Amino acid sequence: MLSPDELERYARHIVLHEVGGPGQAALKASRVLVIGAGGLGAPVLLYLAAAGVGTLGVVDDDAVSLSNLQRQVIHATPDVGMPKVESAAATIRRLNPHVAVELHPMRIAATNALDLIGRYDLAADGSDNFATRYLVSDACYFAKKPLVTAAMGTFDGTLTTIRAHERGASGGPNPSYRCLFPEPPPPGTVPACAEAGILGAMAGVLGSMMALEVIREIVGFGEGLVGRLLMLDARSMRFETLTYGWDAANPLSGEHPTIHDLSIHK
Repeated sequence: MLSPDELERYARHIVLHEVGGPGQAALKASRVLVIGAGGLGAPVLLYLAAAGVGTLGVVDDDAVSLSNLQRQVIHATPDVGMPKVESAAATIRRLNPHVAVELHPMRIAATNALDLIGRYDLAADGSDNFATRYLVSDACYFAKKPLVTAAMGTFDGTLTTIRAHERGASGGPNPSYRCLFPEPPPPGTVPACAEAGILGAMAGVLGSMMALEVIREIVGFGEGLVGRLLMLDARSMRFETLTYGWDAANPLSGEHPTIHDLSIHK
């Protein structure tokens, strides 16, 4: 049930035929885990909180630094030095007191990923490294949870949704993250954000699109990004979509899987 305050707060959602009262109630009942309260996680958390997602889990072991504020808009100057999960939670509570926030001030790892992800309906991965992306995608497969995952370069970004634990409309398996990216790039070939730089507004665009995809997964309107990789090039302001499918040879969900747990992640 939505309170009178919630009915007014979410009025622009409720009048949408594709969302309506049932969709807003589904958002209120949902639990979403957001991995990373940084450049991508910041807009994800803000828009999911504004949309009325009932419970948001925030995983991050870092503290706010001054250099974060160029793109991590959930934090502000007085928050410098504060744990990111606490800063994010304070902003969310100011934005929407109807949203419960669960803080996980830790790094997601093989030892805790299944437990963390298993507590939520869906995960949104805004991490900034390949090791975490592979860990989270494998953990979501074993936990049978949908995953919205994005990655960002200096002026470019990608976004997709993974439901590898399910079958598609054709009856075949949905692709996993490892079907799309069989192996991470060699160490050192992709420079870190601190080395290469990043356009702050890119994080806002891509993170907002992540939030949109999470809302779509909960409410169920339109065509999502399962089996499709959305690519954004900010230099030419061009969006392209690549279609990808299940790879029978992938080691996680292929015909002869070799990954049976998270022990490969150190």
